Amino acid sequence: MTVESLIRQRVLHLLDAFARGDLEAALSCCTDDVDFLTHAPIDVLPHMGPRHGKTELRELWQTVWSRYSEIRYKAAHVVADGNDVATYLHTYFTKRDNGRIVQFDMAVFYTFRNGQIAQIREIIDSYDLVQQVLEREIGPLIVGKPEGE
Repeated sequence: MTVESLIRQRVLHLLDAFARGDLEAALSCCTDDVDFLTHAPIDVLPHMGPRHGKTELRELWQTVWSRYSEIRYKAAHVVADGNDVATYLHTYFTKRDNGRIVQFDMAVFYTFRNGQIAQIREIIDSYDLVQQVLEREIGPLIVGKPEGE
């Protein structure tokens, strides 16, 4: 196997472990000082702020799992190059409180060091995500119009 195919498989292993709720297996794919950043509005989703190290990443993932009862994904694209893997994912999170599914696409970029994931960067359509999480149209709030206008 090439280095690229090995790190590609490591990312898929992390995604599979996370999707089944096995956070320790997912974290075992990461360095102790893993650096996580997602581009999401932390004023609405405060748990999505930057995380450094396995302890903070575990806390983030535990918060996510406390809010969602099921997480699924489809990896539309997984590309490995050297120590980097880029993924384009279709994700489906089932809300624990009402069973509604939050569906969004995301691009996630992983950087490896010594065979483990050292950096994770996520890019999400946060406008769409926030509307689904809040279960309301946010456009009127942004432009300063009352809902229903």
